[in-house]
Amino acid sequence: MRSRRSLLAAGGLTLLPGVALAQSWEPSRPIRFVVPFVAGGSTDVAARVIAERMGPILGQPVVVENRGGSGGNIGGEMVVRAAPDGHTILMGVTGLLTTNPHIYRAMPFDPAKDLAPVSMAYTSDLVIVVPNSLPVRTLQEFVSYAKARPGQLSFGSSGHGASTHTAAELFRLQAGVDMQHVPYRGSGAAINDLMAGTIQMMAIQIAGAVGQIRDGQVKALAATGPRRHPLIPDVPSIGEAGFPGAVATSWGCVMAPGGTPAPVIAGLNRAVVEALATPAVQLRLSGAGVDGEASTPEALAAFLETEREKWGRVVREARISVE
Repeated sequence: MRSRRSLLAAGGLTLLPGVALAQSWEPSRPIRFVVPFVAGGSTDVAARVIAERMGPILGQPVVVENRGGSGGNIGGEMVVRAAPDGHTILMGVTGLLTTNPHIYRAMPFDPAKDLAPVSMAYTSDLVIVVPNSLPVRTLQEFVSYAKARPGQLSFGSSGHGASTHTAAELFRLQAGVDMQHVPYRGSGAAINDLMAGTIQMMAIQIAGAVGQIRDGQVKALAATGPRRHPLIPDVPSIGEAGFPGAVATSWGCVMAPGGTPAPVIAGLNRAVVEALATPAVQLRLSGAGVDGEASTPEALAAFLETEREKWGRVVREARISVE
């Protein structure tokens, strides 16, 4: 398992050792763990793996509840409106917490003010893939191909403002290419169209494409993390491919309703930290294509502030909006 310490430290996130924190709060009933997306994706899988271990630590079941829609806003608002007593928590993700406030004009809450950080949960690199029919072998060749056809190529994503969208926009801006964005309802539909040649590029979580890459159904041009990923070790990092300014990693973190008392936050944090320190949990997360990471609430708050600034700049420069 590789470490993300250098990546997360760059965003102000300090990882915790596997040492239990003092706990003065215990839940009195089962905890709802809201995943703001439909079941089956990497966010949902990670939440279920972590929740399964958190239950015995807290002495109450931690039940995952999927509430998808509106780029994660529906599930997020459910947690914002819940009682700040520790019995409802959220698996927050990059798009919901850092991008949506910039692209949804009528977003019903402010993640920076209405949600309280508990702990980082996982990180997940993406990979830039193209169809086999495209006559390119490297990212540089793809950029040259796209520049020779301004506005004629398209890239897919799992939806407006999702990390698969903003990571691709960051690369597009860094490379200086003119491409059209095609949003889908999930990465599965997008990569199917990519394999068919309907779209010409996609940035997708590695776990969502590793099978197609290994089977030779798509070409992987670069992993978007700061270094090569162990699931696709022969694929260069985006820095190695010539675009270090396009490094992008999606992530998930545990959040609670704003105003949740500090002892409750500390108790939840302890449970997440202990769960992620369990080797079996780390192994299962790795198998799902994500890297488990924990943090202090304070470090997560600083990291989120840095990420909001980064992705807000991408939204403005790429002129991303949702009516």
